Amino acid sequence: MEYRLDEIDRRIVYELMRDARNTSAPTIAEAVNVSPGTIRNRINQLEEHGVITGYTAEIDFERADGQLTNLYVCNAPVSERKVLAQEASAIPGVINVRELMTGRRNLHVVAVGEDTEHLRRIARALSRLGIELEDETLVEAETHSPYTSFGPDEAVPATEATDFVSLTGEANVVNVTVPDEAPIVDLTLAEAARDGVLDDDWLVIAIERGDRVLTPHGTTVVQSDDIVTVLSRSGDTDRVLEAFAATEALRDEG
Repeated sequence: MEYRLDEIDRRIVYELMRDARNTSAPTIAEAVNVSPGTIRNRINQLEEHGVITGYTAEIDFERADGQLTNLYVCNAPVSERKVLAQEASAIPGVINVRELMTGRRNLHVVAVGEDTEHLRRIARALSRLGIELEDETLVEAETHSPYTSFGPDEAVPATEATDFVSLTGEANVVNVTVPDEAPIVDLTLAEAARDGVLDDDWLVIAIERGDRVLTPHGTTVVQSDDIVTVLSRSGDTDRVLEAFAATEALRDEG
């Protein structure tokens, strides 16, 4: 099932793709203006939903005792492709198997061997599985980059909706990170409604605070760095953002 990512999730994925070993939750938290606990909670969710599937090291095998890296371009029956990919990954020396959505050349296998004879043995092992080898070549180098669409956008203001979902009719759901100066900070939801900070047609669905997700009640106090999920029945997203915006921004608009 597809898992919807908001801006915080995307930035986490970007930073981990960029340099997972040297990236910490506090570093990402500072970049997106939330708490480290929130980042750790989001990483756990991304792992649980299969978005982040693992953390691996990138190895230069040529520098590691002069090992050879080879790419085998293969054909596998579409109906058997997934099973054959799993069996191929179990062959000693195979380090990566990629399934492609094509009729031919639909299985790419990367393997590491000590010499050409070792690579030939891997090729024979693939053939014994019923995989047809169409081409093969030595890999000279491989470059990895993070997905830039998930990266930082300097044009985005510090206080913003991290996600936005349109529902049936006019209703919208907005996720917003609450800054220190927001009018709603340190108010209970009941107080915010009484003082007109929250409109009657809004419903605060959830509050993410550090590594916890709170079920809101009238006595729940909104704190800075909370990530608040708000349902606006009228779909007035701008008004929702005003309620959670910094006071300086509101004065500027006035």
